[in-house]
Amino acid sequence: MSNSAQINVDGNTYELPVIEGTENEKAIDISKLRGQSGVITIDPGFKNTGSTQSAITFLDGEKGILRYRGYSIEELAEKSSFLEVSYLLIYGELPTAEQYANFKKDITRHTMVHEDVKKILEGFPSVAHPMGVLSSLVCAQTAFYPESLDPNRSGEEVDLSIVRLIAKLPTFAAWSYKNQIGHPVNYPDNSLDYASNFLKMMFANPAENFDVDPVVADALDKLLILHADHEQNCSASTVRIVGSSHASMYASISAGINALWGPLHGGANQAVIEMLENIKNDGGDTKKWMAKAKDKDDPFRLMGFGHRVYKNFDPRARIIKKAADDVLEKLGVNDPILDIAKGLEEEALKDQYFVDRKLYPNVDFYSGIIYRALGIPTDMFTVMFAIGRLPGWIAQWKEMRENKEPIGRPRQVYTGYNERSYTDIGQR
Repeated sequence: MSNSAQINVDGNTYELPVIEGTENEKAIDISKLRGQSGVITIDPGFKNTGSTQSAITFLDGEKGILRYRGYSIEELAEKSSFLEVSYLLIYGELPTAEQYANFKKDITRHTMVHEDVKKILEGFPSVAHPMGVLSSLVCAQTAFYPESLDPNRSGEEVDLSIVRLIAKLPTFAAWSYKNQIGHPVNYPDNSLDYASNFLKMMFANPAENFDVDPVVADALDKLLILHADHEQNCSASTVRIVGSSHASMYASISAGINALWGPLHGGANQAVIEMLENIKNDGGDTKKWMAKAKDKDDPFRLMGFGHRVYKNFDPRARIIKKAADDVLEKLGVNDPILDIAKGLEEEALKDQYFVDRKLYPNVDFYSGIIYRALGIPTDMFTVMFAIGRLPGWIAQWKEMRENKEPIGRPRQVYTGYNERSYTDIGQR
């Protein structure tokens, strides 16, 4: 067999096809291995296992490349908007002027939520984490739109769910924040763009005029673009595997939000700010903490530097660094935490230890700085991540369903007891 791999098990040889992607990535197709040989592979964390073939996002960590549907993240961040990128990810092509106008109009029409959602919101204590509130409100949409539970819905009905989710998630997110601080909620202002509308719902005081600074809104829009998708990460894989059971889009996205909630996934920018707080409380000596980071015997780790996927640099960080600088300059924020962040950045970029190991500031480092400057509390950082990642989750769910992928069902290697006899309780 041409372009194949061989595996030898117990003296028997099996031919396995090799698949090649459009960017010359190669994978050994083991989908029929168990049926042929009775053997499975084991790969904890699925770090070397391709769960699907996808046309959405290409990521090359060694070269620092990130592309959505073939378009570089650099070009999209410079020339596009978050809603245009959302359309691209979900439907595969950049929209025409007419398609984009209709898409924005449909989203604007669905930013309002059912008034009964406020009753659900009021049931949460003010100490409830915003991510828990957000995932609950998203999943609750299956009750408001029970038709979404039908796995055989038409394309037009799926499109309606897509528009509703993109439109309503900022409303849910802002309301979860208002619930936390005990303030009345703000309703959407559909005269504003997507990012500005969210910022107004978050921070507007009904008794005062509220104007959104365009520099701030532009920085937030760029952040949402940079977070819109990132290939088969933990939350995207969660959305796909939940959706593979034919669960509704709302239930699948809610599961993705919960996966993102974990500190090893979506909480990295929050960890950056918490680290900076610790450095400030210790006196703010960045050189001391840089030395601790280089000491292999010291448990301290410098958060927001390097990336588990990008082995050279995070292409998103280069883009958002300028936005962070613009926001700090525009707002004139006087915050010792942000001063410490800039100090760490400057030292790391010229310190040979970090340069040799390619431990550059990543997107989480700069996004944490921006959110901090905007006055967004740290436990809302992951909520901001979820708003950005939504179109990627939707695209992953939609692709999986359109490809008619089977229900996800990983195998295991059992390591427990062999068969044993039951012992009566008095004899144990």
